[in-house]
Amino acid sequence: MKNITTLGELKKSGYQPKSIKNELRDNLIKKLQNKEEIFKGIIGFEDTVIPDLERAILSRHNVLLLGLRGQAKTRLARILVDLLDEYMPIVAGSELNDDPLNPISRFAHDTIKEHGDKTPVAWVHRSERYVEKLATPDVSIADLVGDVDPIKAASLKLPYSDERVIHFGLIPRAHRSIFVINELPDLQARIQVSLFNILQEGDMQIRGFKLRMPLEIQFLFTANPEDYTNRGSIITPLKDRIESQILTHYPKTLDIALKITEQEAKLAAEQQQAVKVPEIFRVLLEQVSFAARESEYIDEKSGISARLSISAYENLISTAERRMLINGEKTATARISDLWGVIPAITGKVELVYEGEQEGPYRVALALIGQAVKTEFLNLFPNPDQLQKGEQKDPYGTIRAWFAGGNTVDLLNDAPEKDYKKTLDKVAGLRKLVEANKEIPKASTYSYMELVLHGLCEFNVIGKEFIESKMVFSDILAKMWGEDDEFGMN
Repeated sequence: MKNITTLGELKKSGYQPKSIKNELRDNLIKKLQNKEEIFKGIIGFEDTVIPDLERAILSRHNVLLLGLRGQAKTRLARILVDLLDEYMPIVAGSELNDDPLNPISRFAHDTIKEHGDKTPVAWVHRSERYVEKLATPDVSIADLVGDVDPIKAASLKLPYSDERVIHFGLIPRAHRSIFVINELPDLQARIQVSLFNILQEGDMQIRGFKLRMPLEIQFLFTANPEDYTNRGSIITPLKDRIESQILTHYPKTLDIALKITEQEAKLAAEQQQAVKVPEIFRVLLEQVSFAARESEYIDEKSGISARLSISAYENLISTAERRMLINGEKTATARISDLWGVIPAITGKVELVYEGEQEGPYRVALALIGQAVKTEFLNLFPNPDQLQKGEQKDPYGTIRAWFAGGNTVDLLNDAPEKDYKKTLDKVAGLRKLVEANKEIPKASTYSYMELVLHGLCEFNVIGKEFIESKMVFSDILAKMWGEDDEFGMN
């Protein structure tokens, strides 16, 4: 078909005009019947969002994707391009993608009238049939629909009453294409009104011109429900004209979140080769996101984007890589203490409520990491607060006694691997506790030994404090007495 270059050849080929909504519907039906993967790279929506979106396409609906930030709304919209035919014929030179057998513009009608079956035909790839606009308060009707172009009128010596002086906006230029408006509530109400006719009747007016262009457009809008109260709203008549509203959501399980982060993280090849990341760290980073979505310090309505886990994972890798480079080592293994290197990836992606502002973003980030450590610690080891005295042996007794004897652990952030392991090995009972748990891989023993120390700190079994570039673990009572002495409370 792509070899066809004239209108006459196109007619002989048996080509039949088809609306974009029917085109999407027909190609979706084929893919469903052939059991092809349609929305590649979308994880966690298989049983919720994707079926809803497929039903909307089969119904030939315009769609509103409603959800908090970082829920793959724009990515879903962009994947719809794969449901279009690979190439589409247009009248060559048309700025409105005129179908040669069903033209709508003055230019196309005049060209076909002049050249007849010799009218030149061009082919547009489906990748060029996607138009995306971010809604901002300064978007005008001229941007979306169009306006009279005085320069065009002057250069062509045409009166303003001639429709050839019109400069078409984004929407008419998206004829026979997918048009996406992101963050729809940010569009001013009077601009939203301009979409009424286009959505309902498929036509439009520009500066009073009586144009009745039967535009064929697949509209897809995205919106954050929080925008309804903070920055703007989708006016009711417009929502009424958008046939399907689909709710998106965050990953519902830890496994889904892990797959998303692994897929989306952008790592250099040398990082992937040199830095080892035990599974526990991937889990901890996802636990940070889950903890943030439930934190009393964070505005739950603003959402916690999946980008938090992705950026945090990239920072974790870079923290271990930096230590490796400083120490002249060839490989590095991530550590629990490296999680403090991901704080910059957390603080910029959470919106704090009043209580959180009082604590400060840094302390809130530390609290989220601590909650994640606590959760993972309890998945593997007994809760120190629930051990009944006399009923069972305290699994942490040897560790408690070692710290109670005045011993401390100084974990330097950039300590070489050899020194790091030597420091953990000196804690009496620590290795034995970890090795007694058969669920823990032997290759990750030191990672879990450090997890135990941080976990016991969360339960106030031992104390922890940050001193410049290191973490110091000590007996909790000794730390308390030390603080009293500092203030003269002997």
